Amino acid sequence: MPLTAKEVVAHPAFQTREWDLPPTKQGESEVAKGRPGGPFKLHYEIHGSGDVKLVWIMGLGAYLTAWKRQTKYFGHERAQRYSSLVFDNRGMGLSNKPTCRYSTSEMAKDTAELLQQIGWLPCGELSPSPSPSPASSGPRQRNLHIIGVSMGGMIAQELGLLIPESVASLSLVSTAPRLVRTIPFIENLRQRINMFIPRDINVQLDEISHRLFSDAFLQLPDTEQPADSGLNYPTNRDRFAAGELAKRSDSEGFTKKGFVLQAIAAGWHHKTARQLRQLADSVGRERIAVLHGTHDRMITFHHAELLKEELGEGVTVKVWDGAGHVLGWEEEQSFNRFLEDFFERCEKTQG
Repeated sequence: MPLTAKEVVAHPAFQTREWDLPPTKQGESEVAKGRPGGPFKLHYEIHGSGDVKLVWIMGLGAYLTAWKRQTKYFGHERAQRYSSLVFDNRGMGLSNKPTCRYSTSEMAKDTAELLQQIGWLPCGELSPSPSPSPASSGPRQRNLHIIGVSMGGMIAQELGLLIPESVASLSLVSTAPRLVRTIPFIENLRQRINMFIPRDINVQLDEISHRLFSDAFLQLPDTEQPADSGLNYPTNRDRFAAGELAKRSDSEGFTKKGFVLQAIAAGWHHKTARQLRQLADSVGRERIAVLHGTHDRMITFHHAELLKEELGEGVTVKVWDGAGHVLGWEEEQSFNRFLEDFFERCEKTQG
């Protein structure tokens, strides 16, 4: 049986939920001047000092620390090769939470302006190219490896359209070009109604963990801390619950307003087949990877197949059979190795 919320918080392992990963640089960047809701500030961190620049875009309702496994691998263990940018999207964590309509296109502009301010992107007009040019052309250096998960993958699609000539690689993780219903109507209706019904916290923890991870992974023993430390939870589900409970207790960083506004952005994201072809033509199909788990219950595997079909032949597809939505944790080692190999391959095809 999974631990209750009270048992999770009382467990000694609760104090180990955050990792000691001091950033090389951190700060706040003012974005969206002259845009709806702006200006406001985004909180960011850079880990590592290498020449290869990685831009990690997080998903719905999550902080930048949700990238901690990738931050450690690329930004600390390989800090001389990589510089990893992580940040809180508008509406979450230490970033501001403006009251306005959020969209993935506006959040991509947030990201592009942040990249300009830290010196990773040349200053200039930010707008999609009126007519796609071949991936090999363009005056800008392709210096940004962009990785977006879930809603962050939707933002990454918009960012790729916004700054295609600066994209060295584009990794679309557990995401969709648009959300389509892949379950029966009655079940879909029930899930939507349940979103607005107050439920016991233990029920909520069970439901969200079930949507984010495969059952097999949730039932495995937690191994985050040394085996003899006494600081591991009985299962991965309990380890996830610890982080979720800590986030929900942060009344300033995690707000209902911020979550709902981000959910609107994700829910209304819509890229047509024509727009995806434009993205693939301008970035280059050899620079795009689609990553998904077959047991993803948050954004089902059908959405990865849509991306593959509509981006076109030449896109790299990596499938984890039996894995859920959070590949960066559930498939941590193979996920990190795949991305590292993909970055290196794209670095060799610069131009």
